[in-house]
Amino acid sequence: MKIKEFLVNFVIVFAVVLVVAVIMTYLWNLIVHGSGAVDWNISLVFALSMGIALPVSWALRTKEK
Repeated sequence: MKIKEFLVNFVIVFAVVLVVAVIMTYLWNLIVHGSGAVDWNISLVFALSMGIALPVSWALRTKEK
C-alpha cells in the first residue's frame, strides 16, 4: 500500500468516525446525564484507532487478492 493512499484513507476514516463519535457522546450525555457535553477524549481515541485499523485491514485484504 502506498503511503499517500494510506494517508487519504486515514484522514477520511478519522474524520467520519470523529464526527459520529462526537455526536454519539453528545447525545449519550444529553439523554443519560441531562447535560449536553462532548467527551473529546473518547472520541479522539476511537477515531485514531479506527483511522489506523481500517486502512491497514483494507490494505491487507487487497494485498491477498
